[in-house]
Amino acid sequence: MVQESTQGRTSKLHAIVIPLPLQGHVIPAVHLATKLASNGFTVTFVNTHYIHHQISSSSSAASSSDDIFDGSGLDIRYETITDGFPLGFDRSLNHDQFFEGILHVFPAHVEELLQRLAAAQEDQRLRLMIADTFFVWPSALASKYGMLYASFWTEPALVLTLYFHLDLLKLHGHFGCQKNREDSIDYIPGVKRINPKDVMSYLQPTCNDTNTICHRIIYRAFADAKRADFIVINTVHGLEPEIITALNKAQPTYPIGPIFPPGFTKGPVSTSLWPESDCSTWLAAQPDRSVLYVSFGSYAHTSKEVIHAMAHGLLRSSARFIWAIRPDIVSSDDPNPLPDGFEERARGKGMVVTWCSQREVLMDRAVGGFLTHCGWNSVLESVWCGVPLLCYPLYTDQFTNRKLVVDDWSVGINLCDGDCVTGDEVARNIDRLMMGESADELRVHVEKMRKIIEDALADGGSSQGYFDKFVEDAKVKVDKIYGLGC
Repeated sequence: MVQESTQGRTSKLHAIVIPLPLQGHVIPAVHLATKLASNGFTVTFVNTHYIHHQISSSSSAASSSDDIFDGSGLDIRYETITDGFPLGFDRSLNHDQFFEGILHVFPAHVEELLQRLAAAQEDQRLRLMIADTFFVWPSALASKYGMLYASFWTEPALVLTLYFHLDLLKLHGHFGCQKNREDSIDYIPGVKRINPKDVMSYLQPTCNDTNTICHRIIYRAFADAKRADFIVINTVHGLEPEIITALNKAQPTYPIGPIFPPGFTKGPVSTSLWPESDCSTWLAAQPDRSVLYVSFGSYAHTSKEVIHAMAHGLLRSSARFIWAIRPDIVSSDDPNPLPDGFEERARGKGMVVTWCSQREVLMDRAVGGFLTHCGWNSVLESVWCGVPLLCYPLYTDQFTNRKLVVDDWSVGINLCDGDCVTGDEVARNIDRLMMGESADELRVHVEKMRKIIEDALADGGSSQGYFDKFVEDAKVKVDKIYGLGC
């Protein structure tokens, strides 16, 4: 996207991309940055020192450079800033303190970077800020430094529109009341009906404290996002058509997902915060669709009781398995969450790793199911690979994602109702997911959803079309406001 200046020189639209410093948000932001740079943008990408340190420590390729985009061949300038905490601070164990810092301290470091970049002005000015929707400051800083603002939403459109309509949820008594209603919600534009148990954990009837740090961020962030010039969403129009249509009536909305790296399994940029184990040799020895992949993501926590129930269920089920389990899944203070002797009992049936390349595992012909917390990246990757899901959401959007997976798309099943789960329940539902008529039906549905995604990403597809439209709309608006050659 080259622009002609009034002086006859040429310049490219320069965008700054700022993800929320969590792996599930950094991954799609990195892939969006590379997609933009591959389509004629100059991109400045911003990581925190901590995220960069984790990526560099986890990847031999990244550790040889201070720039994770080094070697990509793309016009991406890489910047790192502090999140306000030292590298040794345990962000997972001190969740509330960390997000207090993200709310109150981090914006000053972002502005310091913007001041430095504005003063440098080596070749072209920043004219477009693409920042995670969960930040509370983008519209103000974008305006102050002469940029348009694109709010980047990394979860489904259903979750976004529920947050956008907190006022309606409060008006109807489904949120923010002493006793919230528990009947179905049927008044959100574009949403046919949703049960309160399927909304995000922060909005559920059982959420009694609505003034936590996360709630305070939600209130401010979504008010700020309503002032964005564009909303870019990591979803597919064909998966959520009514919601996308309703959002577009309020603000320019671009469902450009899923934002995968070129080649899907291995992109040009490392994004993993932990060293990845190679599972390929073990998988090569397993029969087709015989392996259940198990992972609860990069950040969420659960109890030791749940982990033990999962372990016993895996051993009792008929499936083989790969379990990617972080040492801090229960707590950073409890790095051994598995039952004593589990790995010895699982030998020959399963493989336990700290972390692995999820996309590579899901693409393997031996994998036939995914026991997941229902993080949005995991849902999209699993559907793309044609792998049905066994759903055990832990917090935030994961409950709503489960509703899409199980109720709307029929590409997965629910592990249990409520927080308590038993080993027998785990084993029974693993076998339902992996074998027999129920498994066959799930595979038929997941293939239909996979085809929707494939068509959307193809030339002439909806996601590619929305991406092209976003590029063109951004170019036109920048030209209109700031003139050519910006």
